[in-house]
Amino acid sequence: MNNVNASIITIGDELLIGQTIDTNSAFIAQEFNKIGILIKRRVAVGDVYDDIWQALDEEARNADIIIITGGLGPTADDITKPLLCNYFGGKMVVDQEVLAHVKYLFEVIFRRTGPMLESNLKQAEVPDVCTVLMNQRGTAPGMLFKKDNKVFISLPGVPHEMKGLIKNEVIPFLLKEFTMPVIVHKTAFTAGIGESFLAELLKDFEPTLPSHIKLAYLPNYGMVKLRLSTVGEKKEDIENELVPYFEKMMEIVKEYLVWDKDEGLEAVIGKILLEKGKTMGTAESCTGGYIAHLITTIPGASAYYSGSVVSYSYEAKENILGVKKDTLEKTGAVSKETVIEMAKGAIRTLQVDYVIAVSGIMGPDGGTEDKPVGTVWMAAANKEKVETLKLNLRFDRQRNISTTTANALNFLRKFILANS
Repeated sequence: MNNVNASIITIGDELLIGQTIDTNSAFIAQEFNKIGILIKRRVAVGDVYDDIWQALDEEARNADIIIITGGLGPTADDITKPLLCNYFGGKMVVDQEVLAHVKYLFEVIFRRTGPMLESNLKQAEVPDVCTVLMNQRGTAPGMLFKKDNKVFISLPGVPHEMKGLIKNEVIPFLLKEFTMPVIVHKTAFTAGIGESFLAELLKDFEPTLPSHIKLAYLPNYGMVKLRLSTVGEKKEDIENELVPYFEKMMEIVKEYLVWDKDEGLEAVIGKILLEKGKTMGTAESCTGGYIAHLITTIPGASAYYSGSVVSYSYEAKENILGVKKDTLEKTGAVSKETVIEMAKGAIRTLQVDYVIAVSGIMGPDGGTEDKPVGTVWMAAANKEKVETLKLNLRFDRQRNISTTTANALNFLRKFILANS
């Protein structure tokens, strides 16, 4: 069975200057992977007519499916629609169904008063050579074209609208249009070991893999995911083939194994707490609530997560968590003694079974000779016990925060498992 390949073209000057982060491509790649379509290339171009045209030509040579996002709004710099009309040799016409939908949105949903702007009405204009994909979440319709046995699909760049079109229009069409192979991944999640050291552990394992099974190392902030991937015709068959290799890999890295699924630590901790019927809270200083943010991204977190005390100042640490003034004056906010008292105070204040407390210097300023930027103390605690860990990081502020958060979650995970 032949692979079905796709390319993604994202359009917009804001992508090239870093003003907007391209999350659309990641979502499209994930959804396509689920149905067996491989993303071969991702290309970003600015709002330049010739550059977009050239990208269409190039990607048509590389892929069976070309997905285009962006440039479909009502403003003058949105040039994708007229360009596609010229590229596929059509003329612009008003699609009555889209026009009715646009009017409905403005009059009923948005409840706008006064006449609609001409630019909004022009959203209903589409090339007569396209198949219209109705955008239930916005005014810009998707458009589907075919040329030389290739499929081109143009979608709005607004993520919420693009996601709706991908799930409701694009995926159903592609499943009918193409016969795709099955792509299967199995992912193990490790912590406490670097990518190169994992590779050393697995150096004898990798050569035993059949040529169609690939091992990928995916490092991120002190964690490394190990992913085995393969492609075939029957999902059950290739999943069964992967299992013994995956189990052997997990046995080799068992000392550092966190989870046998592609999930974040925040999800892993939630499952552990639910299984044990326990609760947790957080006491954060240097991470400013980022640990709490990650935990509460998991649906149903309220079943085990009570809340957070973000005690950034000395006063908050004293008044809310009960950290002694003498402790702060003698050892400072970033110290073993302070995080121990923060953790004990959070156990009392939040009335939970487990707590993780962190305090550190994220930079770029604030460091001293004995406590340089990147110094972090953390404490994991229950009602009977407290354990501490010190980090010495060397990154910029945002990466220090992310790395601290990842290490704190893993430290808490290990504490819960050892003290449940």
